[in-house]
Amino acid sequence: MKLQSIEMRRIAMPLVAPFRTSFGTQTSRDVLLVRARTDVGEGWGECAALADPRYSAEYVDGAADVLRRFFVPAVAAVADLDAYAVGRALAPFAGHWMAKAAIETAVLDAELRAAGRSFGSFLGAATDRVPCGVSVGIMDSIPELLDAVGGYLDAGYLRIKLKIEPGWDVEPVRAVRERFGDVALQVDANTAYAVSDARHLARLDPFELLLIEQPLPEDDVLGHAQLARTVRTPICLDESITSARSAAAAISLGACSIVNVKPARVGGYLEARRVHDVCAAHGVPVWCGGMLETGLGRAANVALAALPNFTLPGDTSASDRYYATDITPPFQLQDGHLAVPTGPGLGVEPDAVLLDEVTTAVEQLALH
Repeated sequence: MKLQSIEMRRIAMPLVAPFRTSFGTQTSRDVLLVRARTDVGEGWGECAALADPRYSAEYVDGAADVLRRFFVPAVAAVADLDAYAVGRALAPFAGHWMAKAAIETAVLDAELRAAGRSFGSFLGAATDRVPCGVSVGIMDSIPELLDAVGGYLDAGYLRIKLKIEPGWDVEPVRAVRERFGDVALQVDANTAYAVSDARHLARLDPFELLLIEQPLPEDDVLGHAQLARTVRTPICLDESITSARSAAAAISLGACSIVNVKPARVGGYLEARRVHDVCAAHGVPVWCGGMLETGLGRAANVALAALPNFTLPGDTSASDRYYATDITPPFQLQDGHLAVPTGPGLGVEPDAVLLDEVTTAVEQLALH
C-alpha cells in the first residue's frame, strides 16, 4: 500500500450539555479528522486531542502542526505501507501520541477496508456487543447531579462514572449511592489530588466503588502505589499509561489494579491491543475510556472494547450522550450495550452533508 494524499479536516461539534471535569469545562469539541488516501482506498482517523493542553500536553493545533511538518512526510516516505509500518516510521519522534494515533488509524482503516475486514476482527473482538457506562461531569449542585444520573440509568447505562475534584467528591458520591443503591459506580479525578489527600480519599471506601481513576498527577506512579496501600478502593490509571511498557511498570509497582485503555493516549489501536495483552497477562482488568469522540472514533473504540480482557463497562456511550447530531449514523444504546460494527474497516462512514455542515477548515497535505 502507498500513501497518495492526506486531508486534515477540522470540525466543530457542539455538545448537548457542558461537560465539566477537574481540568475545565467543554461546551463543544474542536475535532481534527485525518483522511488517508492510498492506492487501495481511503480511511479515516480521529485525533482525540482537546483544544487546550489540559488533559495532556497535546492540543489540536499542535497535533495538526506535528502531522503537517513531521508525521505525514515520514509516513509518505514508506514504500510498502501498513499500520505497523506507521509505528516504525514515527518511532524516532518523541511523544505526540494522539497525532500518531490519528494517522495510524486512518492508514489501518484504509488497509482493512481494502481487505474487507473489520476493526473488531483485526483486533481480536470476542463479542458482538459491549456493555456501556457513562461519564457524568461535575455539576453545580447535587440535585442537578442526581437528575442527570437518574436520566442515564433510565436510558439503560450499566455503569456510572462521576468526575470528582477537591470539594466535589465524598458528598456527591454519598448522594448518588443513597439515591440509586447498588448501581455500578466509579469516580475519576483526572489528577486533581496529591498523596497527602490519601486519608480524605479513603473516605470513599465505604461506598464500595468499582475504582478511583487517576487520583494523582500522571508522573506520580510511586505516589499511586503508596495510595493503593492506604485506600481500599481499587486504583485505576488513565493518564499515567502511555504504552504497554508503562502499564507493565505500573502494575509491577502496585500502582494500579485496573487500567483505563485509551487508544489515542497510547499512540493508536496497535499499542492499545498490546496494553490489553500485558494487563491480561498480569490478571489486571481493563476498560475502554473515551475522549468525547465522534462516530468515527467511537466505532474503533467499540471494536477495541470487545476484546476479552475488557471486563468492565467503558465510556463508549451512545452518540446522543454528547452530540445531538453525529457525523456518522448514530450509535444507539440497546439493553445497555452498543453493537460492534461489522463492516470493513471502521464499519461506519461520515455523512458528507453533515460533515460539510460542521467543517471549519480543510487542508490537503502535499506528499513530498
